[in-house]
Amino acid sequence: MKSTIENLGPTRVRLAIEVPWSDLDHAFGEVYKELGRQVRVPGFRPGKVPNRVLDQRIGRPVVLEQVVQHAVPEVYSEAVRENQVRVISQPDVEVTRLDDGEALAFTAEVDVAPTLELPSLDSLAVTVDDVEVSDEEIDAQVSVMRERFATLSGVERAAEDGDFVSIDLEATLDGQVLEDGSTTGMSYEVGSGGLMAGLDEAVRGLSADESATFSTALLSGEDAGREAEVTVTVRSVKAKELPELDDEFASIASEFDTLAELRDDVRTRLSRTKVLQQGAQARDKLVEHLLETIEVPVPENMVTQELAWRSQAMERELQQAGMDWDAYFSAAGIEGGREEYDAELRENVEKAVKTQFILDSIADAREVTVDNEDLSAQIMAQAQRNRVSPEQYAQQLQQGNNIADFVADVRRTKALAQLLEETTITDESGNVVDLEALRPRTVAAPSDDAAADEADADAEGTDEVVTDAEAAVDDAEGSTDKP
Repeated sequence: MKSTIENLGPTRVRLAIEVPWSDLDHAFGEVYKELGRQVRVPGFRPGKVPNRVLDQRIGRPVVLEQVVQHAVPEVYSEAVRENQVRVISQPDVEVTRLDDGEALAFTAEVDVAPTLELPSLDSLAVTVDDVEVSDEEIDAQVSVMRERFATLSGVERAAEDGDFVSIDLEATLDGQVLEDGSTTGMSYEVGSGGLMAGLDEAVRGLSADESATFSTALLSGEDAGREAEVTVTVRSVKAKELPELDDEFASIASEFDTLAELRDDVRTRLSRTKVLQQGAQARDKLVEHLLETIEVPVPENMVTQELAWRSQAMERELQQAGMDWDAYFSAAGIEGGREEYDAELRENVEKAVKTQFILDSIADAREVTVDNEDLSAQIMAQAQRNRVSPEQYAQQLQQGNNIADFVADVRRTKALAQLLEETTITDESGNVVDLEALRPRTVAAPSDDAAADEADADAEGTDEVVTDAEAAVDDAEGSTDKP
């Protein structure tokens, strides 16, 4: 096999491949074997029909066409490996020569990962927000705790914001009650604005057994966007009574004896959260810096395919929710409609693609590798995030044929983590942020043998996928990985 590469642009190449006829023996063998099982020829048992008879029976051109279909994918993959081409899409193949008994030649145009010129990464620095916890933030957290211990008591007055009312609802369109358009005994907090537009205005000022009618736009279903008439009837009004903010409240709502101790604990917890946010902010700012300083050409075909996939996925979600695009744009506050949505989606996709190319290039330059510990840790983390067992998550990776992509993502994450460790991170006050303080602490070992066995069983559930992932590492780091 002979192959040459022609650069068509920073992210696209054309492979010209020529295969001697002798190299097609395997493809011919597979094709004749399959045809022998399918074609029935009088006088011959299935699978025993001579090749020359098959040629005569179905035609030599048909045989050659199937040989080409069988041989091209294998030969193309071999050429990609030999030339160390990192392809990121399916190739556009064109057979340019098919001389029976002599040679097969074809071209394959394909998108490839760009070769990036990385700047010096030795003196990177980012600035993150200070860790400051205000009294207002503490008050807000304590108020949330206070709400949990609130009590409700019936009142003989009109409903006000903050009251809880029991209501009946009936929605009609063109004088007809909508399917699933009525309910009784629903509890609702006046002023929350969480159910439908216009409800708060209608309920506010109503006493028990009083009704009001208002118009509101339907958000889902085949009539989404149309104005429906909704009648709301208040059945009861209850006022929310909050406990006094004192030491007694602190002892009831927490393990602390005084309100001062409770507030100190809230401050500590908020500070810890903000310290973790510093780490995430440092990572995001580092990525933004890399995107601003490194020129990354983006394959348009790759972006177009990703945009189409995301749009289709969004359409499926909207259909399942009984919504159309206009209803979604209204609920999400997207004033520019589909044009604004598509523009923002394209920007996000291009940014994600560029980030992957940059991190792949950094991983290549630093020869970052992925080992068992990296894979197992990421499987455990993703399983916890998806609320499944590590074994279940590993099975999902295998069933979806996503192991190579998973390894590539782990490698990128590792490269970014290494770079972040070498980056100088300071807060706005000039204090150096210690990344070691942001690292999650090791979980304590199980306290008994049964728990230990259970933990071991979960870990063993990742062994098979880790083994498969190791086999995919070369692909993820080499020529055929999809970023």
